Amino acid sequence: MVKAYKQEHTYKHPWEIVTSASWRKFTDPENTQTLSHILEVETLDRSLDTTQGKLYTTRAITVHAPGPWFVRKIIGQDICHCVESSVVDARAKSMALTTRNVSLRKYLEVEEKSWYEPHPENPEGWTVCKQETSIKIKPLSALATMAEKVEQKCAEKFLQNSVKGRVVMERMCKYLESEASGFSL
Repeated sequence: MVKAYKQEHTYKHPWEIVTSASWRKFTDPENTQTLSHILEVETLDRSLDTTQGKLYTTRAITVHAPGPWFVRKIIGQDICHCVESSVVDARAKSMALTTRNVSLRKYLEVEEKSWYEPHPENPEGWTVCKQETSIKIKPLSALATMAEKVEQKCAEKFLQNSVKGRVVMERMCKYLESEASGFSL
């Protein structure tokens, strides 16, 4: 069984502000309570292709393990390690991120893809973010009903966390815009 969902959100901020906010959302101390499921973020690799104008980054992200409490009890682990790979294309004004869990894979596979691009209706002022997430519970596939319920609970948690992420992104965008204009919040 696989639970998948798609989301789209329009930030009424320019692409440069939104992508800058995306880089800073995990490191800003004011976001630690809102993003309490994020335990640690570490940049593993970063390279710049100056001929193509692309930045490639790989980050390790440690999070509280998703899903219901009883699943975490069964697997005996409260944290999950993930790897995020991103490509920022400055010329095309696109940012693509793919995040996958690297731990707990014998129980759960999660893949989240996000894209940030200028909004077609207002490319200079707005940014559209598209997300696709798939969640697959592995050992429970024989128990389809239970697997579906666990996948649903995981999806609900991911959706709740994505709402928190948008709140943080909006706050960061406003902060960056005020910083750019010389005002402080």
